[in-house]
Amino acid sequence: MERGDLELGEVDSIGQETMQSLLDCVEDEENHTNRFSPSMHMAPDMTQDSVVQRLLDRVKKEESHINQFSPSNYMAPRTLRDMSPSSFNPQVVSIGPLHREDENVQAFEVRKTSYLIGLMRRANSPQEEILKLCVEKVYASMEQIKACYVWKKAYSDAEIADMMIMDACFILEFLFRYSNDQIAFEEGISQLSVILIDLILLENQIPFFILDEIFQCTVLEFSPNASLLILIYPVLAYLNIFTEGINMDNISVNNTHHILSLLHQCYKPPDNIITTTDPITTIPSVVNLDRAGVNFKPNKDPTWLMGMEVEAYMFPCFFGSLSKPTLRIPVLKMDDSTEIVLRNLIAYEQSGRTHGYVTSYALAMDMLVDTQEDVAKLVDSGVLVNTIGSNDEAANMINSICKGTLLLDFFYKEQWVKLNKYCDAYWPKNIANMKRTYFNSPWNMIALVAGTILFAVTVVQTIFTIKSCVDYQFSSPFAHLDGCLITSYHVFV
Repeated sequence: MERGDLELGEVDSIGQETMQSLLDCVEDEENHTNRFSPSMHMAPDMTQDSVVQRLLDRVKKEESHINQFSPSNYMAPRTLRDMSPSSFNPQVVSIGPLHREDENVQAFEVRKTSYLIGLMRRANSPQEEILKLCVEKVYASMEQIKACYVWKKAYSDAEIADMMIMDACFILEFLFRYSNDQIAFEEGISQLSVILIDLILLENQIPFFILDEIFQCTVLEFSPNASLLILIYPVLAYLNIFTEGINMDNISVNNTHHILSLLHQCYKPPDNIITTTDPITTIPSVVNLDRAGVNFKPNKDPTWLMGMEVEAYMFPCFFGSLSKPTLRIPVLKMDDSTEIVLRNLIAYEQSGRTHGYVTSYALAMDMLVDTQEDVAKLVDSGVLVNTIGSNDEAANMINSICKGTLLLDFFYKEQWVKLNKYCDAYWPKNIANMKRTYFNSPWNMIALVAGTILFAVTVVQTIFTIKSCVDYQFSSPFAHLDGCLITSYHVFV
């Protein structure tokens, strides 16, 4: 019988071992014997013939395209990982197989059992019955689970099932405790924030359909009206990189690979957004745009959290009209988790088959920010909240976030075209040049003011000199006649 053909109530010998392993974990925790060992029960050694047959089956399966699932849980691309390895490694808890053997997560592996017990105790059904149902669900999807990962190490079906059930139960119980403000007292505030970040790392995920299956087997047993999306929402809200709240109304669970994928969908743009695959046109930095007359204000687009808009205000003048645009940008929160969240979202886009709207946003910010002066201007304009340190640190983070990425679709073409068209016009360009020449430093400004005052004094002095001469001539009406007589005398002589 194939793994996927299991019916309710039928569990093969390896499945029974998995369930027994989980039950042993529960019993050990309750008895405080510390004998937890999630992978001690392995499948029997395979004979040579079974190995050959297994390889042949895999070849046949690949050739006939039986496996229609594509990987969605993988290591970050090397070019991105090398930029910031700590952004992809879990610090406290390992989820899934990719970091299972990391030394720094081993201490928390034992603690997962207490979360499993907590979730089981919430249900009305016997623990063995619930675990049996979970095992059946996991084995029914075993091939799909295997196809979701680019594996670093080979695991038996029993180990995979044990891993999926334990991690899914931990996540669900953690979400329950977090939503009830219970977890902060148990784990501590500092460790809580680290665990929340660990849950959205690209390399630290389990398939979302498995999380949903275990949710149905456990949570719906004691809370029939519960929603998995609502349960996850507080985590996504905490890790949201914008001040504007996330909206999960239009999220499709069927297209969700894992929790990180769920957060990624929260930033999805509307379908009518114009994109381009043409070479991306750069724009001036924030400071240079400001010199040209561009204003910056927060954007609160209910349809797209990452949306940017260019608003043009027309002012009449003697030869037509002059526009002064405002670039509206979503308010970005620069805190300790922002870089990690952005790097993992970008790595997810670079690795999978999904649109690169987060990469597009990060590249747009990279174009706008060159130096700490650009960050300072965004902070003063209320479109950036910097709590990570200096403006220079924020600028360096923004400038490094897109290195090593490949962008196929840019989502801000329309806005960039408007800004470049404005900046290339006669008045904005010359105003920007004047500001750059005369107002780029205090000394230049002082010299300009001093020169202007000196010029004004000279002009006033000249005016008074001319005026005094004119007044003198008008006060002596015959002075010009005397001059004429003297001139005539010299001529006759």
